[in-house]
Amino acid sequence: MTSYDLRRVIGEELARVENRFDKFGKPERKTIFDKVVPGFGVRKHVSGRRVYILQMRIGGRQRTVTIANAAVISEAVAKGVARRLILRIELGMNPADEKKRSRNMPSYEQFLEYYWETASPNWKPSTRKTQSFYRRKHLNKAFEGKFLDEIEPADAIRWHAQLTRAAGPGAANRASEILRAMFNKAEQWGYLSENSNPINAIKRNRGRKIERFLTPEEASTLGKALIKTRKDQPIIATIIMLLALTGCRRGEIVNLKWSEVHGRRLKLSDSKTGPRIVWLGKDAQVLIASIPRQKGEARVFPMEHKRPGNAVGCFWAKFRVEIDLEDVRIHDLRHNYASFAARKSETLPMIGKLLGHSNVGSTHRYAHLDDAVLLEATGRVGTKIHTTMGRLSQYG
Repeated sequence: MTSYDLRRVIGEELARVENRFDKFGKPERKTIFDKVVPGFGVRKHVSGRRVYILQMRIGGRQRTVTIANAAVISEAVAKGVARRLILRIELGMNPADEKKRSRNMPSYEQFLEYYWETASPNWKPSTRKTQSFYRRKHLNKAFEGKFLDEIEPADAIRWHAQLTRAAGPGAANRASEILRAMFNKAEQWGYLSENSNPINAIKRNRGRKIERFLTPEEASTLGKALIKTRKDQPIIATIIMLLALTGCRRGEIVNLKWSEVHGRRLKLSDSKTGPRIVWLGKDAQVLIASIPRQKGEARVFPMEHKRPGNAVGCFWAKFRVEIDLEDVRIHDLRHNYASFAARKSETLPMIGKLLGHSNVGSTHRYAHLDDAVLLEATGRVGTKIHTTMGRLSQYG
C-alpha cells in the first residue's frame, strides 16, 4: 500500500467516525483539576481511560502536557512530576520543546550511519577498511532499538563486557574507541549534551605487555633460516627480512610500491601515522636492490593472494615453530628493532622517528633492555657502590 492509499483509507475511516459522531453525538471528556497543585488534573475520557495532565501558560499560550496514564502511576507520583514540571517552567524551561527535541533525536543506527557518511571520507584508506570491518562485526547492532540519548554508561559497560567475552579484549577495546569518537562527535554536533559520552565509562581491557625480543643467538638462527627459505619462498622471506632490518609495520612492507623506493629512503604514502620516511641501512638497501622488478608491476612484492598480509602471517605461524621461536610474533620483529636501538644508546625521540611514532610516549613500550644488558648495568653500579662504601669504611 502506498502512502497516498494509506492517507485515503485513513480519511475514509475518519469520515465514518465523524458521521457516527453526528448521529450519536461527539464523545465528551471531563477534566477534574486539583485544588492544591495548580494546573494539575485528571482527564476522564468516555472510554473510561484516565490520564494525568498539567495545564499552564507557557510563552503566552495555554499548553497542556500529558504526564501519564492513570493506570500506570499513582496520583501522588503524578503530582510529584507535575510539581517538578511547574518548577522547570518557572525557570524558563519548556517541556513541550523537550518533547519536540526527543522526537528529533536519531536512533543509534541512524546516527551511526550519519557519522560514517560524514567522518569516513576523511579517514586514510587503511583506517576506513579497518573501521568498516569493526562496524560490520561489532557495531551495527551494539545498541539496537535505542535512541542515541537513551544509551546509558551501564549499557556501554555491559556491551563492552559481552564483546570482550565473544571477540576478545583487543577487539572490544578497538570497537569501543570507534564508538567513543562517534559519541564525541554527537556532543560536538549538538545531539547530546556536553560530557555525556556513555563510552567514557568503559574501562579498557589490559593489553598484553610486550617484553619479547630476540637474543643475538635467536637473531642469528632467524637470519640463517630466512636465507635458506628465500630459495623456495623468495617474496615472503624477503618481506620478513625487511621487517627485521627496518622495524616497519607489516602492511608498510607488504604494500610497498616501487614509486616509494628512493635510494636510501622509503617514502611511504600511507602508514598508521600518515605519510612517513623510512631510512634504510646498507643491508636493507642491498636486499631491496636484489629484488627483481617486473615490467608494469607497481608493487615491490606482488602476490596473488587477496590479502597478502594474511599470507605472510600464515607463513610466519608455521615458520616460527620450525625454527623454535614459537612465542615470537611477527610484530615482535619491530619491537626487536627498537630494542637493539635502545641497547645502542639511541634516545627515545630517535627511536620514535625510526619507528614512525607520532609521539614519544608510544616509544616507551619498545625501549626495553634484555637481561644481559641489565646485569651488565647493575654490575657497573654495584662496583661503583662497593668502591665508595670501601672508602667510607676507612672512617668507621
